[in-house]
Amino acid sequence: MTEMMCATQTTVLSETARGELLNQCEEQFTQLEKLQNEIILSEQDCGENPQDQSVHRLMATEAELKQWASMEPNLLSENSEILLQAGKEEMIKLCSQLEMIVLCYEAKRDKLKETKELEQKWLEEKKQMLEAAAEHVERLQIEREKLSEHSIFKDTKDKIQKMKLYQERLMESLGEILEKHVPPPQNENKTKKHSAQDGDMEFISLNEILELLMNKVLTTPHDPYVDIDATFWPPYVEMLLRYGIAIRHQENNFKIRLEPFC
Repeated sequence: MTEMMCATQTTVLSETARGELLNQCEEQFTQLEKLQNEIILSEQDCGENPQDQSVHRLMATEAELKQWASMEPNLLSENSEILLQAGKEEMIKLCSQLEMIVLCYEAKRDKLKETKELEQKWLEEKKQMLEAAAEHVERLQIEREKLSEHSIFKDTKDKIQKMKLYQERLMESLGEILEKHVPPPQNENKTKKHSAQDGDMEFISLNEILELLMNKVLTTPHDPYVDIDATFWPPYVEMLLRYGIAIRHQENNFKIRLEPFC
């Protein structure tokens, strides 16, 4: 029963405070309307030119601003119930704004936390890669220190020997291919184009011509041209020139060399 009486009394006080506040607002509004009407009437009765009016209005505004700046702010109402209610509303509004700010900062914090985890994971991977690279470099340095001049020389010698064997196999394969697919040189001593002395000279094979050209390039790279003599079968020379395997000397047509292949 006592609680119901307190609640009823609080409701009555709240209604009384609200009515008092409304009355004060109406009084202030009435005063503002009165001041506005006075300003309008004073502007209509003023016969000054617009420029002077603007100057006077500016001076009046500045004087009013100084007056308001020097005045102490007064409460709209001295009723504690009204002040308490206004304070509650402001606190509720402020709390709502603060809750929104907290939510925004929590979302931002979660995003930064996720970014931090990704960056840490990336950093850890880079550290592992760096450690693996450092271990590999260290292992290579140890292996290089273990290698002696003798082992290096032996390894180089073995590689040269392998290359020679590989070259011999290539030459053998080339000879077999040429022997199978390229016709042997035919002596033309019975034709009218050669003399009796030329008929006794035998032509060399295409394999021998290619070997001469390759040896010339390797032994004297500054002068890789080979002289064409009577032992070179003309169809062989023409075939090498036509298919771009060999080229003639620019000043001497009786010299050929291998086409440089890149």
